[in-house]
Amino acid sequence: MLKGSKTFAKDFMTRHNIPTARYRNFSNYEEARNYLAEVDYSVVLKATGIAAGKGVVIPSSTQEAQTALKEMMVDKLFGSAGDEVVIEEFLEGQELSFLSFVDGYTIKSLIPAQDHKQIFENDQGPNTGGMGCYAPTPIASKKLVEDIHRTILIPTVDGIRKDRMPFKGLLFTGIMVTKDGPKTLEYNVRFGDPETQTLLPLMEGDLAEVILGCIDGYLDTIDVKCKADSCVTVVAAAGGYPGSYKKGDPITIDAKACEAKYTHVFHAGTSRTSGALETAGGRVLAATAAAPDLESALSKAYQTISKIHFEGMYYRKDIAHRALSHHSHPASNHDRQEVSLTYASAGVSIDAGTELVNRIKSLAASTRQFDTKSFIGGFGGQVDLAAAGYDQAPIISSGVDGVGTKSRLAIRMNKHDTIGIDLVAMVANDILTEGAEPLWLMDTMNMHKLDVETGVSIVEGIANGCIQANCNLAGGETAELGDIIREGHYILDASCSGALRKGRKPLPWKDDMEKGDVLLGLTSSGPHSNGYSLIHKIVERSGFPFNSPAPWNPSTSVGLSLLTPTKIYVRALLPLFEKDLVKGAAHITGGGLVENIPRILPTGLKAEVEARSWSVPEVFRWLKKEGNVEKEEMARVFNMGIGMVLVVAEGHVSEVTKILDENGEIVVRIGGLVGREEGGVGCVVQDMEVWDQ
Repeated sequence: MLKGSKTFAKDFMTRHNIPTARYRNFSNYEEARNYLAEVDYSVVLKATGIAAGKGVVIPSSTQEAQTALKEMMVDKLFGSAGDEVVIEEFLEGQELSFLSFVDGYTIKSLIPAQDHKQIFENDQGPNTGGMGCYAPTPIASKKLVEDIHRTILIPTVDGIRKDRMPFKGLLFTGIMVTKDGPKTLEYNVRFGDPETQTLLPLMEGDLAEVILGCIDGYLDTIDVKCKADSCVTVVAAAGGYPGSYKKGDPITIDAKACEAKYTHVFHAGTSRTSGALETAGGRVLAATAAAPDLESALSKAYQTISKIHFEGMYYRKDIAHRALSHHSHPASNHDRQEVSLTYASAGVSIDAGTELVNRIKSLAASTRQFDTKSFIGGFGGQVDLAAAGYDQAPIISSGVDGVGTKSRLAIRMNKHDTIGIDLVAMVANDILTEGAEPLWLMDTMNMHKLDVETGVSIVEGIANGCIQANCNLAGGETAELGDIIREGHYILDASCSGALRKGRKPLPWKDDMEKGDVLLGLTSSGPHSNGYSLIHKIVERSGFPFNSPAPWNPSTSVGLSLLTPTKIYVRALLPLFEKDLVKGAAHITGGGLVENIPRILPTGLKAEVEARSWSVPEVFRWLKKEGNVEKEEMARVFNMGIGMVLVVAEGHVSEVTKILDENGEIVVRIGGLVGREEGGVGCVVQDMEVWDQ
């Protein structure tokens, strides 16, 4: 009943003086509704029965609380689990999970772990069964652990015995460490998930011996110890979880996913159909890794999760963020009588810089595909190419770019978590056009004044982009340039380096191109990261506020639609390069179709592009009309819905199209190569009047 009924558990805690939050139990909806209207503190609502880890709601307002209560008790969102509801005080602090062995009299625990229950980064969104976990935790001092055993865990075992409910086995206790001391959140009479995956790899000794000690009552004679290492678990969830989600999507796990020592992949919501592995639950798989320190364990766990793939897969990229930001501040010096000048008083905050570094370490670790011999916060990044599988010296390709004035839109909309994806896309796609595989990226973030939250959001996007591009975020530079950059603004740039294996011929293969070669276009997600100075002028002249519904897509706002991240084509194109199916690739950035395609062509050939061959996104039609922009200018500024153009031999078109389709790309035959007269243009776009229709 400690697990099966939250009302029973709360009453048990009260009966045995076990510290917990204020609460009341309700089986009558009207009484619960009236109580909610009267309480003067923030609350948590808990469906008393078992609800697959989703029966806890932390409302942000009274109205939200009333809605959740009705869904539980009247609409039966959690079935019979909501017949009875606990309304309890919302506790602030950090959570700890204790996994303990009990023989009825003695309780012995593994080191405490810290779970990440909410679905989104920065502990946002609805609760889940757990999106990740790590141990040990910096807040779990020896004294705190002793206090929790003395005030919570031992009284729990004694209370069970006094209530004549003999219990031998595994006890999970959720603890909130508040400013008033540790308080009990919940019990479970089995080990928790994902805490078990995190703690058992750290356990020393024989687990079977400990279990027998619980059964036969001699647990007091056994030492339960953990190694001094760190362990991290990252959960891969189905898209839509903890709400509705699809089942039956195929899962692929790279053969090398667990080749690193002390690395495991645990199955949860999976099944096999005709021998094929498929999704069958909300939390699908978990990647666990142990290492001598937390950063190394994080890196290995994220490296493992990056080798798992299924449609809609989602995982948090900030596991252990509290541990990484846990640092002390030196005491102030009050001895001097005059005011001391500091770097902060000059406009540069070292503390903010340190906090930013600590906050983004896990984000960089989440991108790591191989050992970079570097870490965020060092002086630079070094890459061991042998660790990336390049046994012989390869051809190295590097590119540098930025996001231009698209950052102005991110600032205007106060949405900074996707602009980093654009930054990665601009450089990764560029070196991809040389046939190179992106390996590592270095970013530069220059701000008027360092804003930690904005910085973290930007690097979240960079980390997301690096994962999409299969490259490592090896390091970067952050600077405060108050005398140069306007208040509230920032400038982003990055360099990306990649390699071609020895013996491979870099693109473009101009000598192999000939008349009749086909131009295949890969669709874009919108303007990508180019033409935004013109876009700003058009939108401002149109009179549409950036937060108003977008005329081309009323389901979102003008600003959010225009912030749609640039597509990254790495995973789709690398398989083509491996098979030598592409003669050239043009990234359609500033300069549009007419300026970028000629960059990859020999002087004797030009591209003929048929504008009627693809459907131009409505955003470009709107920009053209509102800005009264000539069609030739549109073709010279924007990608017009085509983000990458490939030159392919006619005989390879079917195979290339098939591979691109399999990798989720929409590919269109947009034209071909024809002869070019000396001094002639390198690209002609025909029938552009279709953009006015």
